[in-house]
Amino acid sequence: MASLSSLRRFLADPPDQAPAQEVCELCATPVPARHPHLVQVAERRMICACGPCGFLFDNPGAGGGGYRRVPDRYLSDPDFRLSDAQWDALQIPVGMAFFLRNSAQQKLIACYPSPAGATESELGLEAWTAGAGGGRLAAELEPDVEALLVRRDKAGSGGAQGRAAECLLVPIDACYRLVGLVRLHWRGFDGGAEAWREIDGFFEALRAEARPLAPAAPPEPEA
Repeated sequence: MASLSSLRRFLADPPDQAPAQEVCELCATPVPARHPHLVQVAERRMICACGPCGFLFDNPGAGGGGYRRVPDRYLSDPDFRLSDAQWDALQIPVGMAFFLRNSAQQKLIACYPSPAGATESELGLEAWTAGAGGGRLAAELEPDVEALLVRRDKAGSGGAQGRAAECLLVPIDACYRLVGLVRLHWRGFDGGAEAWREIDGFFEALRAEARPLAPAAPPEPEA
């Protein structure tokens, strides 16, 4: 989904090395730890930007649309539901995945984090619209720069309806951070306690950042 160099910035530096100074990949100006990101749409590559360069691409049509600025909004939907059958239809082999619309290829893409990086999975339109793509967050999704991040309860606490699931609309760079966490901390077959502490903490931070959508309006009574 992204080159290794795009993901390295989300991996911790070795303890004996000072963090490398990141620079804007458009003008080479040094940038702080928190800085804008741009997506190079045709190559599906994310790059670092300084504040002024990021500001230039606030308009989606800037630069002929070749670059898009990654926004910083986080949304949640308290009404989101996803059944076991709907999840199984997506053919995702793990309990976490993120979904985005790629405007260059005009298709939906499903990815899930793994110790080897972000792995793409085939995504059928019918399975998408019947599951995560049928919710209100999917209607808000900005192509290329935002994703729907879905996680199912690994403990299986969803009761009779199956494992509980949550869905967050996040900037695409948040998904890269999740991929970096998995690559850095995953050990063995099930990841290990350290990896899951990091993943749980990551999702807790996203929930704290996310603004919930207003509750869905009840259906109009039939005449």
